[in-house]
Amino acid sequence: MGYWYLTVAIITEVIATNALKASEGFSKFFPSVIVVVGYGVSFFCLSLVLRTIPVSIAYAVWSGVGIVLVGIVAALVFQQVPDLPAIIGMLLIITGVVVINVFSRTVPH
Repeated sequence: MGYWYLTVAIITEVIATNALKASEGFSKFFPSVIVVVGYGVSFFCLSLVLRTIPVSIAYAVWSGVGIVLVGIVAALVFQQVPDLPAIIGMLLIITGVVVINVFSRTVPH
């Protein structure tokens, strides 16, 4: 169940972060509501994740996958295409998340 909550936490955080861009400094109502609700749901789900997954692992996966997904959505929606060093950095983040999940003994398998 922990990874299900982690998935929801990541998705809602990505939605909230991209809505933050769309809110234009909280000057637009609907995107601002999405930011507040999205982060609220994300942190609530992240708190549930911590019942079964160590905080260091959960946070590494949550932030790492979130960074990459925010970058992808920003490229598609806001035309903020990352340059080559940014893409390489994101690939390294994905590699780190995979290494943690495959090789770490602290991850419940």
